[in-house]
Amino acid sequence: MTLESVLHPPLEPYRSGRLAVDELHTLYWEACGNPAGIPVVFLHGGPGAGISPKSRRFFDAGKYHIILFDQRGSGRSTPLGETHANTTQLLIEDIERLRALMGIAQWLVFGGSWGSTLALAYAQAHPARCLGLVLRGIWLGSEAEIHWWLYGVRNFFPREWEAFSAHVPEGERGDLLGAYTRRMTSPDLAVRHAAAEAWRQYEGACLYLRPEASGAATSGTGVAEAVSVGLLEAHYFRHQAFLHAGQLLQGMPRIAHLPGFIVHGRYDVICPVRYAHALADAWPGVQLKVVADAGHSSHEPGIAAELCWATDRFAETGRLD
Repeated sequence: MTLESVLHPPLEPYRSGRLAVDELHTLYWEACGNPAGIPVVFLHGGPGAGISPKSRRFFDAGKYHIILFDQRGSGRSTPLGETHANTTQLLIEDIERLRALMGIAQWLVFGGSWGSTLALAYAQAHPARCLGLVLRGIWLGSEAEIHWWLYGVRNFFPREWEAFSAHVPEGERGDLLGAYTRRMTSPDLAVRHAAAEAWRQYEGACLYLRPEASGAATSGTGVAEAVSVGLLEAHYFRHQAFLHAGQLLQGMPRIAHLPGFIVHGRYDVICPVRYAHALADAWPGVQLKVVADAGHSSHEPGIAAELCWATDRFAETGRLD
């Protein structure tokens, strides 16, 4: 099984545009597939990662009306890497603006990693606008999860973590988040770029079950994009994703009636699988699929196959179990 063999065929947007959401931020969006099909919104990860052509391919283009966009500060949205006026609550408002622009009453919500966080927060804020949720690589935005990313990953990728921590002086390594934030906001362009590259290399090396596949995670990304991802991830980490402690699990009664599908890699060290189980425990009737031979990336064939199964299943039956 390969990634190409499980994804739907490549497709191009039939329409795209830009949506000004305030005086500072303008979002890039695109619409693909069948305008008369089932509406679905794709929420990318990061924060800051942006969408890509492969993002469109988790859906049958004949059956879905696929809406994708780059979140504030991400991808082709402007200004790139901007943290001002960039919060979870504002992103939720942006999703609603995009839904209204498209004239969509309800849609399926699809998100992975940080996108799963945003999908849950959006659905809990606007449950009547959701047909269901397809989620991957669950991240609930807790302090424990942030600390794990910064320090716990060293248990599985010790050399990669050592390189990540060695980018800052030993006296600053007790607060890696603060140390990297200072460097990625430095007025010195070279300092910003070097910190962002170290951040990218660390994260990219840990995405896949098989480390030899990790090169694909870091290739093809420009310096500006790397800085924006690092800045936005650090920004959201510093504010615990702009969620109060336990918010997403506590809010599950608001969406427990919605069909849901969760896929998570057994060996996901970016977002440990225990949090997928915690979410499933709070969501009666949800389908949780743990892929035995996968890590975190949606581009691992086992993860991609389950995501495509879920969207195909929903298109055929309106169910996710």
